[in-house]
Amino acid sequence: MIAEIGVEFADEELTSETVAQTTKQQNLTPWGHVKAGFSQLLGVITGAMSPIVGMLAASGILKGVLAILTMPQLGEIVSPKSEIFIVVNAIGDGVFYFLPVLVGFTAAKKLKGDPVMTAVVGAILVHPSLVAMNGKSLLTMGSLNFPMVNYTYSIFPMILAAWLVARLTKWVKSWLPGYLQIIFTPLIVITITAAITLYLTGPIITWLSTGLAFGIQWLLLKSGWLSGLLIGGFYQVLVIFGLHWGILPLLANDIAATGHSYLNAILSTTMVAQGAAVLAVAIKTRKTELKELSFGGAISAFCGVTEPAIYGVNLKFKRVFISGLLGSAAGGFVSGLLHGNMFGFAGSWIGFASFLDPKNPSDLSNLWVFLIASTVATVVPFIVTYVWGYNDQMQAGDGLAKPKKPGTVK
Repeated sequence: MIAEIGVEFADEELTSETVAQTTKQQNLTPWGHVKAGFSQLLGVITGAMSPIVGMLAASGILKGVLAILTMPQLGEIVSPKSEIFIVVNAIGDGVFYFLPVLVGFTAAKKLKGDPVMTAVVGAILVHPSLVAMNGKSLLTMGSLNFPMVNYTYSIFPMILAAWLVARLTKWVKSWLPGYLQIIFTPLIVITITAAITLYLTGPIITWLSTGLAFGIQWLLLKSGWLSGLLIGGFYQVLVIFGLHWGILPLLANDIAATGHSYLNAILSTTMVAQGAAVLAVAIKTRKTELKELSFGGAISAFCGVTEPAIYGVNLKFKRVFISGLLGSAAGGFVSGLLHGNMFGFAGSWIGFASFLDPKNPSDLSNLWVFLIASTVATVVPFIVTYVWGYNDQMQAGDGLAKPKKPGTVK
């Protein structure tokens, strides 16, 4: 009974939300429709990725630690051929391998579709027999050849598949008798969606997303220090306006398509810098409450989450935030200049293991770049904040409220 009441309330909220969105969209200009559509698309993508990012970061750290344990320089503490390596590697790699299943589930929830049916489509895409066919022909029709694509680690094909499942489910239920729906709805929807994804949309989106990833990496390598300086200097500005959600899919696609990300290496320094700026406040201030808040923000930022530092302290004392931007610009400059590369999602100081290539753990070049860039991103904003950015005579401003994610109803 309680569950039924909950469903009724949920349906009521959904209806009022839908009516509000429809009314709002009817009053939009053509350009407004474009912006609203883009916001909704971005909202679906980020809504699909946000619940998974923490697991991706944790898995990346685990794989990085495993890479350290297999380093020849440390006497190969764990052999890559040992059972413990195989088990721990599977734990770290599981979320990446079955990413289509997870993305399908979360995207379906965002689209108000059927999460289980969508997850089943993701499971079909990563079925071992299909993964083994990677590069081989699925079907040949005259001059048309449909090659099999490896969908492990993939993201965007499943987001479109989730949309297809949601649309097809409504269509099938509109004409299929109720007593047949429990069996034939998933049969029809899953079969059609899997076929369309495998033979048409999946390969096209995979090629486009791979091209996008390589294009971004080529641009970052060519621009070097300039891209590091600009991205490092302005990324946290995007964060305070909520625009950084548009970067998240690019990072995820980078890792999924190529296994590494020059962009994420630069962004890692921005987390360090904001943490160092608020750490300077924590050490310099004599106000007990502010000191506790600042230490908490610094620890959080060094663990890869900058929001407590930014919204709790840095934006209330504008010079502290600016000091952090100067530090992240300096750290990004170093990372871009030295072509810092990252192999996981976890950034800031806690993400050091993500700078080791799991396929070549003996190569420490990226770890050294991380250490140098992160040290610069720590020292510069700390000194600037301590000397110029903060003193106890300053009055805290109102700061800014944390922005909503794209696609969220206001």
